[in-house]
Amino acid sequence: MSEFVLLYRTTSEAREEAMGTPQKTEQSLARWRAWFDEMKGKGQLRNIGIPLDPPGKVVRGRNRTVIDGPYSETKELIGGFSVVEAKDIAEAARIAAGCPILEGGGSVEVRPVRQLDP
Repeated sequence: MSEFVLLYRTTSEAREEAMGTPQKTEQSLARWRAWFDEMKGKGQLRNIGIPLDPPGKVVRGRNRTVIDGPYSETKELIGGFSVVEAKDIAEAARIAAGCPILEGGGSVEVRPVRQLDP
């Protein structure tokens, strides 16, 4: 088994749609909790991760230029991440396919975690 990071991406508009009122926030968080509970029950969830709030800054290049984040080329925000365990990246992608962020048009980037020697 290997570990994979799931990076949750969405737009500001989709985030507002999902979390714009207390009722929407409650419904959205309930879907996320149910998905996390399902992964946990299957032994797939290694680390629930941390949600991230916009806005942010990006420090780029040798000149250490600071710009408003996320990136100037895209309107997507990284809303958070989790770490899951799966036999391969295909299984990790199947796990990611259950993510509630997809319902609002968001995406989940699946990346293998490289193990470093101590």
